[in-house]
Amino acid sequence: MTTTTLAVLVPLLPFLGAAAGLLLGRTVPGLVRPLAVLPTLASLVLAVLVAARQGGGRALDAATELTPTGSVPIELALHIDGFAALVAVLVGTVATCVQIYSTGYLRDDPRYPSYAALVSLFTSAMFLVVYSGDLIVLLVGWEVMGICSYFLVGHYWETPEARAASLKAFLVTKLGDVPFLIGLFALGTDAGSFRITHVLGTAVSGGLHHPTLVALLLLAGVAGKSAQFPLHTWLPDAMAGPTPVSALIHAATMVAAGVYFIARLLPVFQASSAAMVVLAVMAAVTMAGSALAALAQDDIKRVLAYSTIGQLGYMTGALAVGDRGAAVFHLLSHGAFKALLFLAAGVIIHAAGTNSLAAMSRMRDLRDRIPDAFWTMTVALLALAAIPPFSGFFSKESVLGAAEHVATGHTEHAPGAAGWIVLVTGLVTALLTAAYATRLWLLAFRGHGAQAPDHGRQPLVMNAVLWVLAAPSIAFGLTYRVLPDWFDGRSLTPTLTTSVLGTGLALVGALVTYGAWRHTTALAARVPLGAVAAHPEADAGLVEAEAIASHVPAYGDIAYAPDPADPGRLLLGPLHRHAAEGFHLDAVYDWLFVRPVRAGASLVQFLDREVVETYVRGAGAVPRLLGAAVRRAQTGNVQTYVSALLAGTVVLAVAALLVATGA
Repeated sequence: MTTTTLAVLVPLLPFLGAAAGLLLGRTVPGLVRPLAVLPTLASLVLAVLVAARQGGGRALDAATELTPTGSVPIELALHIDGFAALVAVLVGTVATCVQIYSTGYLRDDPRYPSYAALVSLFTSAMFLVVYSGDLIVLLVGWEVMGICSYFLVGHYWETPEARAASLKAFLVTKLGDVPFLIGLFALGTDAGSFRITHVLGTAVSGGLHHPTLVALLLLAGVAGKSAQFPLHTWLPDAMAGPTPVSALIHAATMVAAGVYFIARLLPVFQASSAAMVVLAVMAAVTMAGSALAALAQDDIKRVLAYSTIGQLGYMTGALAVGDRGAAVFHLLSHGAFKALLFLAAGVIIHAAGTNSLAAMSRMRDLRDRIPDAFWTMTVALLALAAIPPFSGFFSKESVLGAAEHVATGHTEHAPGAAGWIVLVTGLVTALLTAAYATRLWLLAFRGHGAQAPDHGRQPLVMNAVLWVLAAPSIAFGLTYRVLPDWFDGRSLTPTLTTSVLGTGLALVGALVTYGAWRHTTALAARVPLGAVAAHPEADAGLVEAEAIASHVPAYGDIAYAPDPADPGRLLLGPLHRHAAEGFHLDAVYDWLFVRPVRAGASLVQFLDREVVETYVRGAGAVPRLLGAAVRRAQTGNVQTYVSALLAGTVVLAVAALLVATGA
């Protein structure tokens, strides 16, 4: 079987599995799990075979015209280079793990058949994005992922949070997709083709007429899909969906698509220095802002959501300095440990007996109750914090090293300003990342909240998947020596300066957070919970005095009080409340977009009701009155008709006489 045939089967098999699952899921329940797992697993095997045959060598290109358009052709094309081959393996690995994990996590869910089918369709769409060699075909996969995310995030549609989150995710990403579509059309028009190879050739030769405008239009779509500032606000709310969906969206699909798209078309963005600086600023604001927000969140999944936004900021930062090898290296590394983090969080949530809520301030004694999640999440958090020798260290250092090279003028792949922006913000974010990772670990596994109900040991498949993902979280970073052969050939070896600075700042962040936790723990032990509201340090943001004084939050069937030993409140101080609300960006968007749209809708409704409907009613009333008058004359009485005829004759005769007399 040729490599092209294998590559075509990779997205096709999950699609067929999704179709079969939707058609047969309810009528033949025994086929649901095999149809969910086996096609995705087969696609993973085929993706590995495609990667082995491609081997980081010459890109595989194949195309056939999809439909005649009369102008710019649309082709069903494949373009598989080293980047595409490895990203496809990541997608297949994470999707397979999610499907296997979900068989245990959602084993009692009555809507599991539709869920599993949508996950398969989601996976197929991402494979299409990865392998596609035509921008319009890529757009199809791009949009299918959007609608799948709408349904999957809203899986628990009984809850208002899930319904609102699914709508928000769909609308915010569509807000970016509109300029993205315009940018694709402009790009295809300039290049005379939607084939990626032709577009790249045009960009390299300087054939783009408006490179800055096209790049900025495309960046809007990337910001929406990959949750970058300012269109990132949908991702934390999307945690209302099932945890395995969060793992899939955050690790291998949806949010990875935007980063991969820029890496695919990087010469288009490099054609405009202004676009590269805008990309660097977007990455910097995203990195720093999301890290601060993560340090203030209480729900474990929201911490991980903001963490994903920040790590995607590192990837876009690498692209802003012109190093797509470093960006995709971090994409692959992050995919492994972020999937592990979410699935381990799912074990915590499952142990608590809830669908999606996992407030860290209410956790206690989880280390002994779920040891598999404890050890594997510890590994993943070390990778997230970029502590050597875990995978996150090598991939994050490749980003910082690339930024340093641009900042110090050792390469001309991007403006020097972009290098300094990414480097400085990346180092600051390294400190903040280690801080919120340490806080998560301390509150989740050494917290002093009330004891949650014990729902027994987790299904074997869930724990097994955690250990499978732990392996690349530990060792994948060591591939930095061989990955350049699959990418552009640039070295991914960590540089001494950024390695020392990045690791040193990460250790400082972890130690300061641990010290703050020890301080708040000791303080909480001395102050009775009922007296916290009156304690002087309550004003410093150490505890939510008003919340404790007014009510005790409910968690499952048991009431809990927040853990006062939260180091995030002490570290952020007055900034904590704003960071916890995502710096009120939702409120800003409400004022800028939601309220004006609602006001406009109210105005249109008023004009429609009071003006248009009045006119329509009037236009109908006049003929109705005329008809009523005419109807009165039609009595059906012959004598009346003869009398009217005679009267009319008399009137005409008199009129004629008057006219004759006047003449």
